[in-house]
Amino acid sequence: MERGRGSRRRNPGHTGGPYRLLFLAVCLLFLFFALYAGKRLIGGEGEMETEVPFRQEAETEEDIKGKTAETEKAGEKTEEQTERETERPVLQIYTGEENEEKEDTGEKENAEEQTLTRQADTVSLLFAGDIYLSEHVLNAYERGGGIEGVLDSGFLQTIEQADIFMANQEFPFSSRGTPETDKQFTFRLPEEKVSIMQEIGPDIVALANNHALDYGSEALSDTIRVLDEAGILHAGAGENLDEAKALKTIEAGGKTFGFLAASRVFPKGYWAAGPDHPGMLTAYDSTVLLEEIQKAKESCDFLTVYVHWGIERRTEPESYQRTLGQQYIDAGADLVIGSHPHVLQGIEYYKGKPIVYSLGNFVFGSSIPKTMLLQVEVPREGDPALVLLPGTSSGGYTRMVADETEKEAFYRYMEGLSFGITVDEAGRIRQAD
Repeated sequence: MERGRGSRRRNPGHTGGPYRLLFLAVCLLFLFFALYAGKRLIGGEGEMETEVPFRQEAETEEDIKGKTAETEKAGEKTEEQTERETERPVLQIYTGEENEEKEDTGEKENAEEQTLTRQADTVSLLFAGDIYLSEHVLNAYERGGGIEGVLDSGFLQTIEQADIFMANQEFPFSSRGTPETDKQFTFRLPEEKVSIMQEIGPDIVALANNHALDYGSEALSDTIRVLDEAGILHAGAGENLDEAKALKTIEAGGKTFGFLAASRVFPKGYWAAGPDHPGMLTAYDSTVLLEEIQKAKESCDFLTVYVHWGIERRTEPESYQRTLGQQYIDAGADLVIGSHPHVLQGIEYYKGKPIVYSLGNFVFGSSIPKTMLLQVEVPREGDPALVLLPGTSSGGYTRMVADETEKEAFYRYMEGLSFGITVDEAGRIRQAD
């Protein structure tokens, strides 16, 4: 629009022609003055054509086009990509990559760069509870034409924006094995369904739970292979104890984030991994787990321990959960996340570090009255901030709670389940005074 107005402002010198004819008709004696005036007007016309604002604008557009082409060739962000990613501030800046320096074009751009600099000092971790691609979930996936039938846009965008997303995978990927005897529920999904897990988007899953070996060690081996091929990290289970207890790390924002997983819930003793047989890292005897926490803390900046524990359908943690959670923190954990009860349990701080006793089900069966994602914002310096993102599920479809009244009720519900915390209107958790 400004370029168009600049074009219309040009060409004032065309009025010089009539003046010259008028001067010639009145008196030839003024010919010299008429020619001189015309020369002045022509010179003025040239000055208008070289007006700096318009030409500068044209040059700027060409420069931008050239820079855009060079950016696309170099695989860097175009203006359109940058605009899209600005709507996703967490993902944009938590990878630790440096943004290309821009010329100072005004206060607005300076303010945006200052915002990016501040955000780049924070890494966003996201945690969900149990995921099981049940028949209800698979039907919702088909009805919705893809992952949008399983998760709403609010949760999908939040997951996409997170630097690291972790959940508990409550089933194996396999077509092999036989179901565990004397077990009421045994879960298994075909290997090709891993594509749905990829669409959900976890970067890492916990395999230490009471369903990873539902179809035996063959199915566990298949699961590990399938997840490896899909690019999804896994913790807490393996072909032997060394694999099951192995620390998994992810780099983000200049920090190393470590993850360990263990289970205090499984039906048979042989589900525990040994030196020469597959299984999971046990939390019944915490000796090995505590040793691994101590070692892991030496090689990472922030350590999460994800543990399967508690009693199903109970919203209050067992006394042993509180004891173990404190032991994990004493050993070096920065954050303890729990799963298994299929319902939410409370949150507690111990020595300034959070223990989240159960995140419940996230993607599971037909109906989940209350669920949530836990966002953990880890700054470069200082304590992490925890934010609750409430949700609910019906018909295999999990959605983020948008209604402010429902959010407020959820926050007060979580306060009631928890120990010594408050939740503000934005879902941010505070330690009570």
